[in-house]
Amino acid sequence: MSVALATNSSAMSSNPKQAESSGRAFRSLPEAHRTIDVPTSGGWLKRSMAYAGPGFLVSVGYMDPGNWGTDLSGGSRFGYALLWVIFASNLMAQFLQVLCARMGIVTGKDLAMACRDYYKRPAAIAMWILCEIAIIACDLAEVVGSAVALQLLFGISLEVGVVLTGFDVLLLLGFMRFGFRKIEAIIFTLVLTVFGCFVYEIFLSKPDWAGVAHGMFVPSIPNGEALLIAVGILGATVMPHNLYLHSSIVQTRAHETKPDGIRSAIRFNTFDTVLALSLAFFVNAAILILAASVFHSTGAVVEELNEGHKLLNMVLGAGSATAFAIALLASGQSSTITGTLAGQIVMEGFMRWKIAPWMRRLITRCLAIVPAILLIHFSGGRDTVQLLVISQVVLSMQLPFAVFPLIAITSDRTKMGEFVNSTFVKIVGYAMGAAIAGLNIYLLHQAYVDYQALHHSIALDATAILLAAGAIAFTLYVKFGYRGRVPAG
Repeated sequence: MSVALATNSSAMSSNPKQAESSGRAFRSLPEAHRTIDVPTSGGWLKRSMAYAGPGFLVSVGYMDPGNWGTDLSGGSRFGYALLWVIFASNLMAQFLQVLCARMGIVTGKDLAMACRDYYKRPAAIAMWILCEIAIIACDLAEVVGSAVALQLLFGISLEVGVVLTGFDVLLLLGFMRFGFRKIEAIIFTLVLTVFGCFVYEIFLSKPDWAGVAHGMFVPSIPNGEALLIAVGILGATVMPHNLYLHSSIVQTRAHETKPDGIRSAIRFNTFDTVLALSLAFFVNAAILILAASVFHSTGAVVEELNEGHKLLNMVLGAGSATAFAIALLASGQSSTITGTLAGQIVMEGFMRWKIAPWMRRLITRCLAIVPAILLIHFSGGRDTVQLLVISQVVLSMQLPFAVFPLIAITSDRTKMGEFVNSTFVKIVGYAMGAAIAGLNIYLLHQAYVDYQALHHSIALDATAILLAAGAIAFTLYVKFGYRGRVPAG
C-alpha cells in the first residue's frame, strides 16, 4: 500500500480498531458503520451475497415516483422517442455510483465528509445547501407519489396520505436498531414488488418492440418540450443524493482494510451496483414503454398519476390499474426510506451535527412533508405529473455540484492512493459533468428567453445579472479571499 493511501483515512490505519475509534465522532450513520461481517474466504456466491444490499438501496432512487412523472410524461407525449435518454442516463448512473462506492471503501468517508475536507468552508456550506434543496425536491416527489398511491388503493385524501408517509417511513427506519440488514431486506422486497408489477404491465400492454429498439438506440429530441422532459429524466435517473448515500452505506461492511481486502470489496460492490441498477433500468424503461404503448397510441397525454391509473383500468383492465398503484406505493415507500437516510448522511457529513437519529430523520421528513402538503393544498391535487417533472429538473440542476467533486476527489492520489482514477475515467467523468452542466445551462437560458418573450421584464434582466455577478463574486471570494481551513477528519 502506498504511503498516501495508508495515511489517508482512519479506515486505512495499521490499527483498524484504534482508527475506527478515533473517527467514530464523524461517521455518518454511526449506528450501522462496519456492523455487517463479510467472509474472507468461501465461494463467490457466498461472498457476493454478503456484499449485496447497498446497490439495491441506491437503485430505488432510480425508480422512484419522480421517474414515474418524467417517464409517463415522456412516453405519453413522444412515444418511444426518449427511451435512449433512460438508457444513457442509466449508464452514467452506473459509472458514477461505482465511483462513489470505491471512494467510500478506500477513504472511509462518504461524499459529504470528503467534500467538507476537500473544499474551503464557504464552498462546502454552499454545496450542503444545494444538496438539501435537491433532497427536498426528491422527497417531495416521493411523498406525493406515495400519497397518490394510497388514494388510488384506499381512497385516502392526498393530505392525509402525505402525513401517513411521514409516520410509516420513521417506523420502517426503526428497524435499523435490529441491524442494517433489516432495512436492506425491506428495500429488496419493495424493489422486487415494483419489478414484478411491471413485468405484468409489459405483458399486458404488448408494446411495439421495433419501436422500442428504435427509441433505445437512435437518439432524438423532438422539440423543446421534449428537452425539458429529457433533462427531467436525467435528473430523475442520476440522483445527486444517491451519490452521497452510496458512499456511506458501502461502509456498513466490515471488510479487510489491506489492499487485497479493499480490492475485493470494490469488486463485489461493483457487481452489486451494476446488477441493481440494471434492474432499475428495466423498471424505468417499462414505465415509459407502458405510457407509449397505452397512452401515446391513443393520443392521451398523462398529466395526473390518477389519470394514468384510470386509463390503464379502461384499456388493460382492473388488474393492470391495481398493479400500477401497488408499484407506485412500493416505489414511493422504498425511496422515502433511502431519501431520509441520505438526508441524515448529508447533514452529518457536511455540518457534523450530532443529534439523535430519530430527530435527524424527523427533520428530513418534515422538510419534504410540509412543502408537499402546501403544494397539494394550493394546487387542489392537480398536475401531479408536472409537479414530479419539475422536481426532477431541480435535481438535475444540482447534479453537477455532486458529480464534479466526486470526480475531483477520486482523481486525487493523496486521497485514493493506488485506487486513484485512471486518465480514461477522469476524461469520461468530467465529460459527463460538462454535458449535464451544459444541458442545464441551456435549459435555464431557454426558460429565460421564453419568459422574456412573454413578459419583457426589465426586473428579470436585472435579477439574472445580479445572480450571475453574485455567483462570480462568491467563486472569487472562495478562491482568493477566504483564508480559513476546514479541519480534516
